[in-house]
Amino acid sequence: MTISWAGMKVLVTGGAGFIGSNLVRKLVSLGSEVWVADNFSRGSRENIESLIDKIHVYPVDLTEPENCLLVTKGIDHVFHLAASVGGIQYITKENVGGLTPSILMNTNMLEASRINHVKRFLFASSACVYREKKVDLNVFEEEDAIPANPLTTYGWAKIMGEIQCKAYYLDYGIKCSVVRIFNAYGENENLDPKWSHVIPSLIRKAVLHPREEFTIIGDGKQERAFLYIQDCIEGLILSMEKITDAEAINLGSEEVVSITELAEKIIKISGKNIDVRYDLSGPRGTYRYCAETTKMKKVLGWRPKITLEEGLMRTCNWARRNLNVEE
Repeated sequence: MTISWAGMKVLVTGGAGFIGSNLVRKLVSLGSEVWVADNFSRGSRENIESLIDKIHVYPVDLTEPENCLLVTKGIDHVFHLAASVGGIQYITKENVGGLTPSILMNTNMLEASRINHVKRFLFASSACVYREKKVDLNVFEEEDAIPANPLTTYGWAKIMGEIQCKAYYLDYGIKCSVVRIFNAYGENENLDPKWSHVIPSLIRKAVLHPREEFTIIGDGKQERAFLYIQDCIEGLILSMEKITDAEAINLGSEEVVSITELAEKIIKISGKNIDVRYDLSGPRGTYRYCAETTKMKKVLGWRPKITLEEGLMRTCNWARRNLNVEE
């Protein structure tokens, strides 16, 4: 049954982050009364500054149970996006940091939602729950996550969060949605080289070139399917509306591209003559993966609408403004 979002009390954890801030903006436009819970360790106040008079903000640490009880009081629906996460440099090297804070937050938020009678709970999982299958192209179906064997503790934290959602659904009847997000990108993503993912990293390098060298980590043969942020937000909202039994669903695009091809598209948008360099010493990540979207299309009755070229153009324009670079 479709949710009437107007007047609904909605909490977004990690609401000052990349996905969270875009979700908050959409929910406000739908007429929801929105609360944001974020400790601002990675989320940015700038991401929600234009909305600050229309939302409620809790600057809290969700690893503390009492804070989770506070932020869920009187809330109808929870989008739980908060997690301990960084770019590839982080998730391939950090073990405890990628595991413990997220597990604590997931546990505390589900228990607080039970105590405070939250109606629906969406858990933002990740493609990181899957492990490379050593074939030409890893097209992951939802069933491929079990038996679990993710490469990172970040992936393990997501698997545990999924299991917890299923347990709270079975034992307490909390309507839960579990969404495995594949490679979202777009406005409000972190452009800091220390934390950024591949698209904002390459866009930053293109926008600031020649002040910054345009370098690809790895050999550029890695293949991905990228999901533009506005499509991601639409998918999350539909998942909250249509999934209640904590059965995981992939959220991704079918438009596969190599990192070298991606770089070429970004360079073309920049209008610059840029020589690409490759850094073979850094972590390359999984070579090839994307989401099997059959279940997504069937359950949600939906597929992404924004092409990669259009999404990259929008993101490049935003990055120029953010980095104070004239077009």
